[in-house]
Amino acid sequence: MTSNTVCLLPGDGIGLEVIPAAANILEVLDIGLTTEKYPIGWQCFNETGEALPKSTLDAVIRSGLALFGATRSPSGGAPGYSSPIIDLRQQLNLYANVRPARSLPVPSSRQNIDLLIIRENTEGLYIRREHWQDQDTAIAERRITRASCERVATIAAKYAQQRKGLLTIAHKSNVLTLSDGLFLKVVRDTARNCAPDITIRDQLIDALAHDLVIKPESYDVIVTPNMYGDIISDLTSALVGGLGVAASANVGESCTIYEPVHGSAPDIVGKNLANPTATILSLGMMLEDLGHRDASNRLKLELNNTLAAGICTPDLGGEATTDIMLTSILEKLTK
Repeated sequence: MTSNTVCLLPGDGIGLEVIPAAANILEVLDIGLTTEKYPIGWQCFNETGEALPKSTLDAVIRSGLALFGATRSPSGGAPGYSSPIIDLRQQLNLYANVRPARSLPVPSSRQNIDLLIIRENTEGLYIRREHWQDQDTAIAERRITRASCERVATIAAKYAQQRKGLLTIAHKSNVLTLSDGLFLKVVRDTARNCAPDITIRDQLIDALAHDLVIKPESYDVIVTPNMYGDIISDLTSALVGGLGVAASANVGESCTIYEPVHGSAPDIVGKNLANPTATILSLGMMLEDLGHRDASNRLKLELNNTLAAGICTPDLGGEATTDIMLTSILEKLTK
């Protein structure tokens, strides 16, 4: 990625509170990145009839770089509405979701955890097109392709090579012999070819979920089909402080969208209680990927220093507001 323009997609709910915090941080860091804000989400849908306007999609395509906040999806759906983040993943072919879980200096975080979930991001049960329903039965097809398995295996193997050299393939091929069987075989073969020096093991997804609760420190990089990764990445976030600290990146060939995955949190909207940690960590991932490693490390250091000083929002056991947390971090960055 070489773009100097970050498309800000605040969306709905607390996305409108945490994404401006990222813009403030970029301004203080002063590393040559500019920002442009674009509408997306449920409010946008109600105002324009589109949850993902073409102008927003075109801007993300031009830039190749975006920071997404959160969008509200109505329970049970609404005619004409579909999740814009899923649409972005599929339309921009953002084939890998990269989700770290790393220990933080807060009471709700277990220590010695540093793992990475790499989730195939475009297929599985989330394709939303191949389905059938009558009054009594609903059938949704699950699609796994060799090409998508190869792509996600390649990025997972590269991350494992850069980290501790251990890659775990999550699957359920003992039951889903066709789809998960293909995922397991292609990912294993591709990873071996890409990084012959790493250790590759595979594990049934239910056993993996158990072990991630019991001994998460024994894992490094985990690669999964779409839905499994969606579930276990939330599990691993709970080990290190919850969804308020869960950062991610949706990676494609020509575009990456970084995303705090906490959702729109309607219960705390407007109360100045939104935890900016996930957004800050997502921004740190972006900076590192863009080659601004010093700025990324500095940002994560000052976030950790703020959390270690007990300056954190109520979801992490503190009493700070969003603004107080952000002010503490910005003050540290300006010194």
